[in-house]
Amino acid sequence: MNAKGGIGLVIFGVTGDLAHRKLVPALYQLGLAGQLPENFHIIGFARRDWRDEKLRSEMGAAVREHARMQPVDEQALQHVLKRMHYLASNFTERSGYGELAKMLDKLDVKNRLYYLATPPDAYSDIIGNLGKAELGNSPGGWTRIIVEKPYGHDLESAKELEAEIHQVFEEEQIYRIDHYLGKETVQNILVFRFANGIFEPLWNRRYVDCVQITVAETIGVDGRTEYFDSAGVIRDMLQNHILQLLTLTAMEAPVAFHADAVRDEKVKVLRSLHPLRGEDALSNTLRAQYSSGSQNGEKIRAYLDHEGVAKDSITETLLAMRLGIDNWRWAGVPFFIRSGKLLPKRMTEIAVQYKQTPLALFGARNMAGDAPNRLLLNIQPEEGITLTFGAKAPGPENTIQSVKMDFSYAETFGASSPEAYERLLMDCMNGDATLFTRSDEVLAAWSFVDDVLKAWAHQPKKKLPQYKPGTWGPPEIDDFMHGHGSVWHKFD
Repeated sequence: MNAKGGIGLVIFGVTGDLAHRKLVPALYQLGLAGQLPENFHIIGFARRDWRDEKLRSEMGAAVREHARMQPVDEQALQHVLKRMHYLASNFTERSGYGELAKMLDKLDVKNRLYYLATPPDAYSDIIGNLGKAELGNSPGGWTRIIVEKPYGHDLESAKELEAEIHQVFEEEQIYRIDHYLGKETVQNILVFRFANGIFEPLWNRRYVDCVQITVAETIGVDGRTEYFDSAGVIRDMLQNHILQLLTLTAMEAPVAFHADAVRDEKVKVLRSLHPLRGEDALSNTLRAQYSSGSQNGEKIRAYLDHEGVAKDSITETLLAMRLGIDNWRWAGVPFFIRSGKLLPKRMTEIAVQYKQTPLALFGARNMAGDAPNRLLLNIQPEEGITLTFGAKAPGPENTIQSVKMDFSYAETFGASSPEAYERLLMDCMNGDATLFTRSDEVLAAWSFVDDVLKAWAHQPKKKLPQYKPGTWGPPEIDDFMHGHGSVWHKFD
C-alpha cells in the first residue's frame, strides 16, 4: 500500500475485546500480506496504566490466539508490534489529546485514522476532545474516523450523535462500520445479482414468493446484560446488520460501483419500507425470550434470571418480523426477518423463495415441498450459495424431488476468506466508503425502527412468550408465519 505521509491509526479503547479479537489480528493479516505502508503506526489510547511493552505483549498474545491464518508468522507479527505505542488517558481528559497530537507529530504521520472501539457512551467525549485539540484535520494528509455500532439508541439520539460528529468531521471523513458488510458473501450479493443475467430478471415480485433473512446465534447474553437489556434484538441486530442485508438484497442496480451510487440505492430501499405503526407493528412482529434449559450439555439460565436483567423485563432475545417494500420491484412480496439468541445453530442466511409452478398439470407426485425453487445466500459460518430445484427421481413414476447445487467459497477459492475487519480497515485507509453506512442511511433505518419501538411502548406486554435454548423459538413463531400464509425455511 502506498500512503504518502504514512498512516497513524489511533485505537480508542485498545485494551478492550474488539481490539484483541478483531482489530489487531486484522492488522497483522494486512501486514503479513504486505498491505500496510512502511510508515504505519498504531497508537493505543485507553485508561489502563499500560506502557508500550505491555501493549505489545498483550496484542502479540491476541494475534497468536485469534489470527485467521495459523500458525502465526513471528517475523511478520514483530514487524507490526514494533509499530505499536500506548497513551494512557481517560477519554474525558483534554490533556491526553494534547499528548496524542504530540505523538502523531513525533511519528511524522500525515494521515490519521481514529477508531472508536469504545462503549457508545464515550463517543461524545472522544469526538468533542478531538475537535478541541484540533485533531479533526491533518495538514498535508487526510483524517478519518471509524465509529462502531450501535450508532445511537433511537432516532433522536442518532440525530444528536450526527450533530456532534459533524461539528468536528465532514461527512466524507466519517466511516460508520458494520462488520457484516465486510463479509465476502455480503459483498457478493451485488455481483451475484447484477453480473448474472440468469438471476436478475427473476429478482422481483413476479417470480419471488417471499424473502427470509435469518441471523441466529447460539450464545446467550452473558457479559452483555446491561447493554442488551436496553437494546434487545431490534437495536442489536435489526437496525444495523439485518437492514443492511435487506437493502443489498432489495436494491436496484447502482449507476456505478462506487460509494455514493451504491449507498443511494440502499437509502431508497430504507425509505420504501412500509411503515410499521400502531396495530400494524404489533401484528407484524413477534417477540420472545429464552427460558432456562440446556444446550450442548451446558445448563442455561433463563434470560430473566441474569444479573442486571429486571424480573419484569420485556426485552426480546428473539424477534420475528414481516416487512414490506413499497416500490415497483417488491410490492406485495413479504420479507420475513428472524433473529435470536441461543438458537440451534450459529448462522446467517438469506433465502429467496420462488413461486411454485402448477406441478399438478404434469400429473407428477411432488416430493419437493410447497416451493422447490429456493436460492440460499449463506453469510456465516460457511460462506457460499445454494440453489434448490425440482428434479425427477429415478424410477417409473413421475416423482419430483428437491435437489441442490452448492457453491462454497472455501472449496472454490482454497484459502480462507479475509476477515471482515481486514477488508474494512483497508477500505478506510484507501478512502473507499462503499461498505460503510452514510448519514442519511443511518437515520432512515432508525426512522423505521423508531415507529416499531413506539408501538411496542404504547401497548406494552406484561410477559413475552418463552422458548427453550436450542430451539427455533416458541410455538407462536410458527403461528406467526402461518398467519401470514407462509412457513419458515427449515435448516439441515
